[in-house]
Amino acid sequence: MSALTEVASRSPRASLRWAGIAAVVFGVATLFTGGAALFGPSAARDMLGAIVPFVLWFNFLSGAVYVGAGLGLLRGRAWAARLSMLLAIAITLVVGVFCWHVATGAAYEMRTVGALILRSGFWIFVALLSRPLCRA
Repeated sequence: MSALTEVASRSPRASLRWAGIAAVVFGVATLFTGGAALFGPSAARDMLGAIVPFVLWFNFLSGAVYVGAGLGLLRGRAWAARLSMLLAIAITLVVGVFCWHVATGAAYEMRTVGALILRSGFWIFVALLSRPLCRA
């Protein structure tokens, strides 16, 4: 058992609170950075390099959902666990489409790969952590 899952199993309520706080912070950061990339000055957008528009739009729009899921987790709501699971599935699907995009030889940035790994890993972890809420 990893140290992270061991801590989560000892205090599930505290773990859900921390996951909720992290989700809200992650969501706000996603909205801020995605908004800057989409709506900022063109000089700033040019510095981003080979962005993948569908990934950028998905990440930006999902930022608000991250905040909602995080607030629900903080309140211990069962719908937040289901929403976390939907986020994990949706991001995994975006990763699949992104892989197809890369396989076709289209341009991309390595930071997009890192961001997708971080996002999918985070939401898969939160979905697994919050599963007991679904039975509540």
